[in-house]
Amino acid sequence: QVQLVESGGGLVQPGGSLRLSCAHSGRAFNLYAMAWFRQTPGKEREFVAAINWSGTSTYYAGSVKGRFTISRDNAKNTLYLQMNSLKPEDTAVYYCAADMLGPGTDSLGAYDFWGQGTQVTVSS
Repeated sequence: QVQLVESGGGLVQPGGSLRLSCAHSGRAFNLYAMAWFRQTPGKEREFVAAINWSGTSTYYAGSVKGRFTISRDNAKNTLYLQMNSLKPEDTAVYYCAADMLGPGTDSLGAYDFWGQGTQVTVSS
């Protein structure tokens, strides 16, 4: 069974930066495509970014492209999301997700395992 644990969330001012981490506890992390999604109260969970198993292919939502960077360290079984130039509308609970042998897509239903989420609040 795969467990995913996010960390790194918090309160940041507009224009600031945060780096989220997601630790993958199962074996064969490098067999999983990984992604970040986010959700605010009353709204559906939305795609943020995805990365394939090797880290050679990435995919971003238009709202974060150019500001966020997804990456992974397969030796450390860890996924990252570097968030720069943060805006109040980026405020949400951020979730990491894993899709075994998948390509890394924006489809929520493609992901087999989810973390519990970490809160990111962008406010002055």
